[in-house]
Amino acid sequence: MESIQSSRRIMTGNEAVATGVKLSNVKVISAYPITPQTTIVEKLAEMVANGELDAKYIEVESEHSAMASVTASEITGVRSYTASSSHGILYMHENLHWASGMRVPIVMSVVNRAIGPPWSIWGEQTETFNQRDTGWLQIYCESNQEAMDSIILGYKIAENKKVLLPVMNMLDAFTLSHTSEPVDVRNLKTSYDYLGDLDLDFKLDFKNPAGYGSLVAPDGPFMEMRKDMRDSMYNASGLIKSEISNFNEVFDAELPGLTENFMMEDADYALITAGAISSTAKYTVRKLRERGQKVGLIRLYFYRPFPGEEILKAVRGLKGLGVVERNVSYGQRGPTFEDVVSALYRRADVPIRNYVVGLGGRDIRVKDYEKMFENLIEGDNDMEWINVAVR
Repeated sequence: MESIQSSRRIMTGNEAVATGVKLSNVKVISAYPITPQTTIVEKLAEMVANGELDAKYIEVESEHSAMASVTASEITGVRSYTASSSHGILYMHENLHWASGMRVPIVMSVVNRAIGPPWSIWGEQTETFNQRDTGWLQIYCESNQEAMDSIILGYKIAENKKVLLPVMNMLDAFTLSHTSEPVDVRNLKTSYDYLGDLDLDFKLDFKNPAGYGSLVAPDGPFMEMRKDMRDSMYNASGLIKSEISNFNEVFDAELPGLTENFMMEDADYALITAGAISSTAKYTVRKLRERGQKVGLIRLYFYRPFPGEEILKAVRGLKGLGVVERNVSYGQRGPTFEDVVSALYRRADVPIRNYVVGLGGRDIRVKDYEKMFENLIEGDNDMEWINVAVR
């Protein structure tokens, strides 16, 4: 496929997401406003109203209904989209399971925001890490460029017949959603050609009514269907890597693989991060490298399917590994830490520590990352929550 030149514009992360939806030739949008996601669906409503986007926009009374609407429209074979944040995602939780269980390849953007109480509209990733077991693929973006590109890529992967699972595309509240930076807007025709039309083998046909997601007995296909979902998620890793390579060639883009290894070639110590906080971590790595410290960073681009094999390859030979969580789990360590430990169990001999940071939108500063690397190098176990003092 011949690549056609992109055009560069300055835009916020939310505008970049809305542009990605337009480039994906989405035909049904349903959403309920919630800060800081609202300007995504406002921009899409404007595009539909002025004829820029040929789609049906469904106004609903809640996030639960928004997910029900796009699940229903996808079942009829129509590419669909929604977006939400924080308590909206929690309200959707039941229907997230329905969407994945019915194998509909929806793409949903989530602007990561803290969960109350107390009320907060600021960035944190707890609400989507809480959804890691709902059967959705999960992408965590570092930049506005990735926020746009991951929408297009998300549909391509989700709609593959070997996957057929929905995709969550995450961007950090305000750090990306409301901050402007240069974005290469992909050519519309190239994007349409790249995706093609949604083609489901099984879809609702009003002329030939049939049940979808009907009741089954315990000796029915329930377990087999769940196993097929699990297998599809596991097997998606190879397809994702191949499709990212294809995407980068078609659009002259620079999306990473399942993970991004930053200055990891000869690193002795490394951190694992996800989302926009990775940019400050990279700056810190460069700064410490200039001081002669062999440190590096592993950035998670995909969190589901979990990139355990990529992490295993990256950490071999390390003297210390820190897992940075911008989310909180009660009663056990962070979810990323648990997944990393599980992936490396009896396969890699490296001390691993867990760092909880940035809850409620608190800044994660260069000196905070420096403390993490210092802690790894010194081997001090008494440090888990970074920058917890009220300033």
